[in-house]
Parts: sequence; structure tokens; C-alpha cells
Amino acid sequence: MGGTMTLTFPDGSTRKFDAGTSGMEVASSISEGLARNALAVEVDGEIQDLDLPITSDSNIRILTWNDAGGKMAYWHSTAHLMAEALESLHPGVKFGIGPPIENGFYYDVDLGERKLTSEDLPPIEARMKELAKRDVAYQRRAVSKAEAIEYFSEKGDEYKLELLDELEDGTITFYEQGDFIDLCRGPHIPSTGRIKYPKLLSIAGAYWRGDESRPQLTRIYGISFPKKKELDEYLERIELARQRDHRKLGRELGLFAFSNKVGPGLPMWLPKGAILRETLINFLKEEQLRRGYLPVVTPHIGRLELYKTSGHYPYYSDSQFPPMIEDEARDEGYLLKPMNCPHHIQIYADSLHSYRDLPVRLAEFGQVYRYEQSGELGGLTRVRGFTIDDSHIFCRPDQVKDEFKDAIDLTLRVFGALDFHDFKAQISLRDPNNKDKYVGADELWDEAEEAVRQAAMEMDLDTFEELGEAAFYGPKLDFMVKDALGRDWQLGTVQLDYNLPERFDITYVGADDRKHRPVMIHRAPFGSLERFIGVLIEHCGGNFPVWLAPIQVKVLPIGQDFEDYATEVVAELINHGIRADADLRNEKIGYKIREAETAKVPFMLVVGAREKESATVAVRRHGEGAQDTVPVADFIERLKGDVAEAMGRS
Repeated sequence: MGGTMTLTFPDGSTRKFDAGTSGMEVASSISEGLARNALAVEVDGEIQDLDLPITSDSNIRILTWNDAGGKMAYWHSTAHLMAEALESLHPGVKFGIGPPIENGFYYDVDLGERKLTSEDLPPIEARMKELAKRDVAYQRRAVSKAEAIEYFSEKGDEYKLELLDELEDGTITFYEQGDFIDLCRGPHIPSTGRIKYPKLLSIAGAYWRGDESRPQLTRIYGISFPKKKELDEYLERIELARQRDHRKLGRELGLFAFSNKVGPGLPMWLPKGAILRETLINFLKEEQLRRGYLPVVTPHIGRLELYKTSGHYPYYSDSQFPPMIEDEARDEGYLLKPMNCPHHIQIYADSLHSYRDLPVRLAEFGQVYRYEQSGELGGLTRVRGFTIDDSHIFCRPDQVKDEFKDAIDLTLRVFGALDFHDFKAQISLRDPNNKDKYVGADELWDEAEEAVRQAAMEMDLDTFEELGEAAFYGPKLDFMVKDALGRDWQLGTVQLDYNLPERFDITYVGADDRKHRPVMIHRAPFGSLERFIGVLIEHCGGNFPVWLAPIQVKVLPIGQDFEDYATEVVAELINHGIRADADLRNEKIGYKIREAETAKVPFMLVVGAREKESATVAVRRHGEGAQDTVPVADFIERLKGDVAEAMGRS
């Protein structure tokens, strides 16, 4: 190729290399240790194989297991290794797609009449380890479209042929390791020998291309690690996650239920779950009232024209329930509400507004509906009917930053009360290379994105930016929260919108007596209330903060002679706003304590002859055992103080 090139490293240093030098050669020039650990290379933001040439001046990063991109290449290569093992054990298997995911990988496969079970996974895993030990290279090869079609036609793999149909000639590559060839863009690690500890985790069904009318394939999930210790630690986390699974705890704690007769993805809240839910709602309602929000209520449906104007109908058509058409010729009808914002805009537009009226902050716990595919539903975290703690703030341009910052502050207030302290804020921006996905002028987008950056900086948030993650109508700030198991969740969002006010032509009268366009802020600290509760259950393992627990206190009489006193104590607690009940079953006190512990009730008050005579209660804290014996009034004051402190209201 000739000539030299300048490579810039993450620390800002630069070095010159011959044009065409590979990533592995660059790693070797730095140190033997880096070359041994290198998995892939990032060149100007694109990850590629280590043996590919780098041909021009570039920003470069050698990726190892410690980098997210290194893990992705490692897991992608393990997916190919699993596919090779499957093909050797089950000749004739057909392959869909096999991408890396946040933790590990999956591959969608078609084994015809053969149905895999969990008992089939260990033999596949063992075969993967055998194949890995050969330490053969992952080799990339560019092929013509005709050659690729010929190969997969002979193999009889209609899934790969369908994928090929969508690819342009000259852009197609095969990857080969050992006896396995796959259609793939890459990147991959240097060789199979790097894969030391693969583990296949589970099997699920998945419709081809996510379409329920297409064949259902078998999806095999797995993960792999270079060290056994890392695998063992991951499996321990998986077991802990299984124990904390919100679907399991939701049944055990009597929080929610699903019924096929009602419909999949439509949760029903049982009494304890309804209390939990209402407590969260009331907590946020009180905060909103303090900050000048006005409560509103909107219908569960709206005219189709409303969502055409907002842009939700075309942009969300794949995930909406079919419209209820009343006039086919004019395409008129109603739609189950997928978003609350168009309704709130109509409430704002119902009256004239002066610049002195702004900001107008409208808030609603609004039920919305999305048609998620049945194979993608999962407890509370992926449902078809859910509640958004939605607020829409209509403000002047000079008020945007302060309103955005207050919305951030409210979100932080929610996180603090629920013990979510480990999080980052993702500034979600428009994809500059695919502007057709978005509505609105470039100058409005530039102004909105800079406003989000400034607000986040002034609130001293730990932020990072992601292109292509903006809503179709504007940039947003998404809070990425790490739970107690180390998993990342998107909880809470604040979104800036210069576009919907334009689409609906809403205005306010300025100091100059002319009409001006308000700016709109979408804000939801919980996001989906159902999803938030699902994550919260797993985060705290069902041990809710005292202020949130459906039953805060269980009073346990040690015998039937003390049931009247137990009932009196419960009445006194309820009179002070404490959620309490008594276990009046004719059971031994040890059994009652164990039952209350299993139900994760924060406090147990044991009462017997001594307590009745002295108007006291023997206090036990969940998970901590017996504490002390105190007057009922003292316990009430202590509990109310604990709740106030936990909620930041002391």
C-alpha cells in the first residue's frame, strides 16, 4: 500500500506506522502482554478483526476482555463456536441469527422435528470445549452474492438465503472456523483457543424476524469467560437473580397476577400490590403538587387523527394495537392510547395562555397500551398495558433550562427514596446519518441537544452520549440505573421537544402581544410504573423500604388470650397512618414469626401477658430478630420518624 499513517491512542499519544499495519501488529509493538490479551481493535469508533489492515490516519483502541467491545467480539465468536458444535451433533440444523447481547449471546436455530431441552445443553457445551481446544483461527472472507447464495442453497438454509436477499453484492463476508462457515459481518476474536469457559444457560422460542406469522425457532442463550472465577461469579449472580425474580416474588408476596382469560401482558394488581402501587403514586403526586404540577385525567382512547398529527401513529404503528376504524374510506377511527402527550397538548390548547401563565405543568398517571409480541412479554418488565407517570411541561424558551433541571431533581428525589444510588445519565441524541427517523428542523434539534447537555452539566450528573437513541421528536436524558445485582436498567427519562408544539400549532401570547411557540418537556421519573416496580422488586429482593411496604407491621399475639390486645394495637397503628394487621390464627408464635419473615414484613410486634399489662410491644425487625420492648406510642413515633427520614422529609 505504501506510505505511513498516524495512529492516535486513547491517551492522546500518536505513533506512525506503515499503512496497512494490522491491529495485532500494533498491539505487538506496544507489548507482548497486550498482544496476548487483545481480542479486537476499534478504529475510528468501528470495531474490526485484529488481522485486518489499518490503511489511514485513525483513532485506535486495542480491545481486551476489560472493554465492552472486546466482550462483544468474544461472545459473538462463542456464538459461532456453539453453532459449529450444534452442526456436528445435529447435522442439517439451520441457523437464523446469532448476535452478542449485553451478557453473552444467543443463536436462533431450526432443528426441524427435533426439539431441544435443557438436558441437551451439557453435550453441546462439552462439544464446544472440545472444538475450542483446537485453537483454530476465525477467518474472514469476502464473497460475491452469487457465491453466498450458491453455498446456502446447497446447504438448504432458507434463513440465511432470506438474509442474503437484503444484502448488496460487494458487502458480503463469510467467517470460517474449523468445519463451520457462517454469513457474518464480524468482528471476531483471533481464534477459538481464547474461549476457555463457555456456558449454555437456557432455551426459549423466538419467531423468525420477530414475526408471529413466521416459523418459531429455538433460541439458545449462552455466555463465556476467559477465567473460571469469572464464570463462577456470574453463575452466582444468575442464581441470586433467579431467587429475586420479580415474577417469583410477585406470586409469593401476593402482589400481582396474570390470566390468559384477561390476556397476556395485562397485569392485575392484587390487594398488596395495589397498596404498593398506590403508595408510589401518592409519593410522586405529593412531590408534584409541591413543585406546581396540575393533575389531569385523559381517556384511554383517542381519535386516529390525533396520533397522525402527533406522529405517533406512523412512528409506532408496529407496536400499537390495531385502530378501531369507523370510516374505512377516510381512514377514521380510534386508537388505544399509546402515549399521553397528544392528550395533554389538547388540554393545554383548551385555553389561551399568556407568557405570565408559563410554565404550565400537567401531570397524569396515564394508562397506555402497546402491542408487544407474546414471545417478548416478561412479567411486569414487558407488558401490553402499563401506567406512565407522565408529565408535560409547557414553558417559554428562557425557562427551559430551569424546568429541565427541576425535572432532573425530581427524578433524583425518587431514586434516593428507593435506594437507587448507582446510575449514569445517558444523553440520547439524534443519529446524524439517519435524520429521516426524526421530525423537526436541524436548528431546533441542535438547540435542544445543547440545552440537554447544559442542564445535565449544571446538575453535576455523570453523563455519556448515545447517538440514535433520541425520541423521534427530540433529544432526551435517560437515567441508566445499576441495581443490587449489577444489572443496568433504563429508569426515568426527561425529554425536550420543540416539535410537537409545532405540529399541533400551540402558542402563548408574549409580552409583545404576539403569539409564540412554547417548548415542551416530557418527564417520567418512574417511566412505566409496572416496569419500575418489577425492577424495584428484584433490586430489594422484595424487602421494600418501610415507607413502601404493603404491610409495614404485623402484630403477633402469643395466644388467643391476647387477641383483643393485638387488635387494639393494630387499630392504634392504623389510626396513625401505619399499614398493619394481626395474625390471629391459632398457631404457635414461632410459626407466626416465620410466616411474617417469609412475607418480608418490616416489623413484627409480639404481644403477650407482660405487653398487655404494660401497654407495650416486643419489637422484631425483619431479618434482625428481637430488638426491644417499648410502649406502643414510642414505637409509632419511631416508625414515623424512620419513614420520614427515608423519604427525605425529616
